[in-house]
Amino acid sequence: MALKVHMPGPVCLIENAKGQLRPNQKALEILSAITQPVVVVAIVGLYRTGKSYLMNKLAGKKSGFALGSTVQAHTKGIWMWCVPHPHKKDHTLVLLDTEGLGDVEKGDNQNDCWIFALAILLSSTFVYNSMGPINQQAMDQLHYVTELTDRIRSRTSPDQEEEVEDSAEFVSFFPDFVWSLRDMTLKLEVNGVRVTADEYLENSLKLKEGTCKEVEKYNLPRLCIRKFFPKKKCFIFYPPTEWKKLSLLESLQENEIDSDFLQQVAEFCLYIFKHCKAKTLPGGIRVNGPRLESLVLTYVHSISSGDLPCIENAVLALAKIENSAAVQKAIAHYDQQMNQRVQLPTETLQELLDLHRASEREAIEIFLRTSFKDEDHAFQRELGSQLEERWDDFCKRNLETSSNRCQALLQDIFKPLEEGVKQGTYSKPGGYGLFVQETQRLKKEYYGQPKKGIQAEEVLQTYLQSKEAVSNAILQTDQSLTEKEKEIEVERKRAESALAAAKLLEETQKKNEKLMEQKEKSYQEHMRQLTQKIENDRIQLKAEQERTLAIKLQEQKQLLQEGFREESRKLQEEMKNVEKRYKEKMDHMEAESSKTKVKIMEEMQRKYDQLMENKDRNHQEYVRQLIEKMDKDRAQQVAEQEKMMTRMLQERELHLKEEISEERRKHQKEIQDIEAKNREILLKMESAQAQSSENTIKMLKEMNEVNLKIMGRKEEAFEDYLKQLTEKMEADTERLMKEQEEILTNKLQEQEEIFNEKLRNQNKKHAEEIRNIKMKKKNSDCSMM
Repeated sequence: MALKVHMPGPVCLIENAKGQLRPNQKALEILSAITQPVVVVAIVGLYRTGKSYLMNKLAGKKSGFALGSTVQAHTKGIWMWCVPHPHKKDHTLVLLDTEGLGDVEKGDNQNDCWIFALAILLSSTFVYNSMGPINQQAMDQLHYVTELTDRIRSRTSPDQEEEVEDSAEFVSFFPDFVWSLRDMTLKLEVNGVRVTADEYLENSLKLKEGTCKEVEKYNLPRLCIRKFFPKKKCFIFYPPTEWKKLSLLESLQENEIDSDFLQQVAEFCLYIFKHCKAKTLPGGIRVNGPRLESLVLTYVHSISSGDLPCIENAVLALAKIENSAAVQKAIAHYDQQMNQRVQLPTETLQELLDLHRASEREAIEIFLRTSFKDEDHAFQRELGSQLEERWDDFCKRNLETSSNRCQALLQDIFKPLEEGVKQGTYSKPGGYGLFVQETQRLKKEYYGQPKKGIQAEEVLQTYLQSKEAVSNAILQTDQSLTEKEKEIEVERKRAESALAAAKLLEETQKKNEKLMEQKEKSYQEHMRQLTQKIENDRIQLKAEQERTLAIKLQEQKQLLQEGFREESRKLQEEMKNVEKRYKEKMDHMEAESSKTKVKIMEEMQRKYDQLMENKDRNHQEYVRQLIEKMDKDRAQQVAEQEKMMTRMLQERELHLKEEISEERRKHQKEIQDIEAKNREILLKMESAQAQSSENTIKMLKEMNEVNLKIMGRKEEAFEDYLKQLTEKMEADTERLMKEQEEILTNKLQEQEEIFNEKLRNQNKKHAEEIRNIKMKKKNSDCSMM
């Protein structure tokens, strides 16, 4: 919003204390608040010639600038009054009233020369106020114009030859010239023919032929006015009232002032309001309050330092301030738009990209619209760097917000499942199936939640991987599943995990490609708008050149008509120098544009190289993780296989021990039975000996021998059985080991083939991506050349 400054009265802008000029801080603060373009009207003239009265009328007030009523100069320095422009919407009229020239109390005219030069440098319309007709005395009082080339430089070049060229360039930034002739009583007639005020001025500026010093003195101020000021206007004013009442002019009523004078003042004010343009700098740069403030500070500082005020230095100093502010303004707009438009987390990366591109495009437009003289485009590169930092920060915040949101959702959704695990709900036959079923239901609920952002899948997979040990424990303790079913389920989970990892990797690669594509489009947007601005500057420069040459051609034509061929020749040389200078500017602009394109191309190359390096690093990291995962899976399978073999062997050994124990128990029972029979026979033999029956003793001995033979055969048979059982167990163990080893080898071979296939696919995809990136870069380079 443009700020309308309310100033009830004028304030001093540049103080003049004992011949030293210094800016007034209060006035500078007022200027810094005016964001509108300013139309600056400055008035200069001898003291006590009624300058302040005209300025008060332009301000729409009867009083304000001090008129003074004595022979002493009243106004000191340069005073400023800022008022809303009565005819131009969104413009501010800045009125500058200067202290009177030629004050005898100053002692010399050094101070007057600087006041005169500052009025020209700061204004867009320069009013020279003088008394009576235009005669040689009036021209002699305009000696300040002839000294302008000694007081003002357009460029920093110290060469004397180029200082002459400066005078030709003054036309591009000098203000319009208005000569107000006060207290005119003579008729406007030339050679008996009535003329207008403008025709009177043009006739008064005609040169005299000749080479003597008096002719040169006569021609010099006239030639300077004709050469320096592109547009000239003249107003005449009759005496406002009788001389006795002039000191009371502020307090007089309108009926006490001459009506013709009031009409002339009204015509003067109307012309100023309608035809006076806004203050501009070379290149068509419009001046607002802060820019005018910067010009005041730069020019006054140069004068105080003993240097000549230089337009080029002032513009460059102003450009540095303005361009830095333009960068900040563009960044502030980007931040504001992104904060208003973006609701983190975004569902997709593309959504964030679209919002960023729109805000970035607007930010670049704002910078290019408000910046100027960024000849090496350092400020635009700074803008690009800061926009990239902002974009990276938004990406980071988007990831963090999405991760935090997803983690909170998972904790809330999976909390009942985790409580069930703690309470042992799934530690029972069939519990694993219930666990998987509940997990799938909760995953579906998670997927159905909105506003999860781009980290939804990655955070979910990370969470599920953290719960894999719990899932495996429930699976292994589920007695309703056979070992084969458990193995199948383990393989299914591994395949599912590998598929999810591949999906995440693919999504990550797509994100990286989009991010790189965004950086490329950012550079292209910078180049597009920069190219457009360079073209606009070229058009502006060409129009400025044509305008300057048109003025010079018109002046040359008039000089030829007046018979001043030497002056016309000099003017022709000036025009050649102008054309040469503009060509140099155009070449410089083209060279700077080419250098900027080269720098941007180098920056893009660096980004491409960085992307390629990141892609190679990511690819190598992916391969490393795959190898590490394969080794881990192989070690886990071997460990599980060994664990299963150990368990099977322990079960077989336990079964064998039980079988041997049972056989040993039977064998011991048989031995005990035989031993009982032998004891019975021995008792009978002892009884038979007592009875001395030889037949009985013989029979008992035979029975004992038979029993002993049976026991021997039983022992041999038991030993043979133990031997056969041991051999069978060893053979079964060896066969089982071979079978398990063959199964494990087959599984490892299958897994290695899957890994190699993944690796081949990944290498192929990586190579394809590299080719695509190189092709895109090649196409981009071709389009930017």
